[in-house]
Amino acid sequence: MFKFFLLCTLAVASRADIGEEDGVLVLKKSNFEEALKAHPNILVEFYAPWCGHCKALVPEYAKAASMLKADGSEIRLAKVDATEEADLAQEYGVRGYPTIKFFKGGDKESPKEYSAGRQADDIINWLKKRTGPAATTLGEVAQAETMIAENEVAVIGFFKDAESEGATAFLKAAEAVDDVPFGITSNDAVFSKFEVSKDGVVLFKKFDEGRNTFDGELSKTELLAFIKANQLPLVIEFTEQTAPKIFGGEIKSHILMFVPKAADDFNDKMAEFKKASEGFKGKILFIFIDSEVDDNQRILEFFGLKKEECPAIRLITLEEEMTKYRPESEAITADNIIAFCTLFTEGKLKPHLMSQDIPEDWDKNPVRVLVGKNFEEVVFDPKKNVFVEFYAPWCGHCKQLDPIWTKLGEKYQDSADIVVAKMDSTANEIETVKVHSFPTLKFFPAGDEHKVVDYNGERTLEGFTKFLESGGKDGGAPAGEEGEEDEGIDETVL
Repeated sequence: MFKFFLLCTLAVASRADIGEEDGVLVLKKSNFEEALKAHPNILVEFYAPWCGHCKALVPEYAKAASMLKADGSEIRLAKVDATEEADLAQEYGVRGYPTIKFFKGGDKESPKEYSAGRQADDIINWLKKRTGPAATTLGEVAQAETMIAENEVAVIGFFKDAESEGATAFLKAAEAVDDVPFGITSNDAVFSKFEVSKDGVVLFKKFDEGRNTFDGELSKTELLAFIKANQLPLVIEFTEQTAPKIFGGEIKSHILMFVPKAADDFNDKMAEFKKASEGFKGKILFIFIDSEVDDNQRILEFFGLKKEECPAIRLITLEEEMTKYRPESEAITADNIIAFCTLFTEGKLKPHLMSQDIPEDWDKNPVRVLVGKNFEEVVFDPKKNVFVEFYAPWCGHCKQLDPIWTKLGEKYQDSADIVVAKMDSTANEIETVKVHSFPTLKFFPAGDEHKVVDYNGERTLEGFTKFLESGGKDGGAPAGEEGEEDEGIDETVL
């Protein structure tokens, strides 16, 4: 009896080491395995206290934890301060914040990467898909009504025979979508309530048309295309919560309207924007960004815009290479936007490349200052070896590199054939080099071939010197190899 009491006491003491904040477990390396044993299904957020994305997630994460508790679910939410628990973060490959992983069945070897949105409903729906059936069986009208009422978007399959080919295709589609709840019914009363007369699929939503009825071939591919084309509003606001849906979707062409929401004509501008969006559904995602929000200023800067220049329209593609387009007319009317988007879909638009004016003293300092207008003339000088840092003024890595880069410039200031330079890539763009992270370091060796060599060595004066003295070989990046993780200009900025 004493041994039993002692074991129980030790177990309670061990569990007591796992603290909670707003229903979210606080994990450390010392209690991580214990938490996985006590809670076999656990979603873990690896965060940094200073990360803006992590701060925005806090209330939604806590809300999701409360919703799970209220439902009597055994799934728990947890968090790890990755800046304090560096070993744990490294063990699970944390390279950015927040990183969220789902440990199912106590398996700590291969957790599933969380891939849905950052609102409480998104988190709950994703977890349900990971722990339960892909589609909930709806045997009563009330169940269907509840699913529709409690979710921004819900998809219901109406099949008289739940074993039919159409129903099977529907369930396969349901398994492939993480952020939308699915229901399936063969109940006559549910068919009647929602005015469905034959087998089919209906997407219910709390915006735009309210519902979309699928009218294609009942296959997984066709159903997924239908859902992805209809699950987002015709016009969606860019926020911390909607960003994962925007960037995680299949539509990689985005038109952005930068507009102050507090403006008197905001509703008028939105009406024109939404009217234009109707003809490009499934082709171009229409997004508006409040240009007065402080957190959005880096996005404006990325497009070379200032608050006083808004409202403004820009279009961007997020394929292998990020490309930006600017309309000829700044007037925000449905006709102008439709004409702009039509030219884009027909491949008749030329990319918009930003450039500052050439500074009068661009070549007077040890580190030469490049802009779009003088870039190719300098870096492709056949008699010069040019080493360029592509940077962003707000980038922490760039600020750390700056004194070293200045010393490098001073070292080769009087060189006859070596030039050390830098370019602000938030204000200048060039066709020949696509910058995806900051800082990006590239070497342009002398000659007529216009070669470009990526630098992947140590970011020290000694490393840079060896690289230059070796003609761009000692420290050059082998094809396909990535350097250290830098600050990106895709999701982290947009």
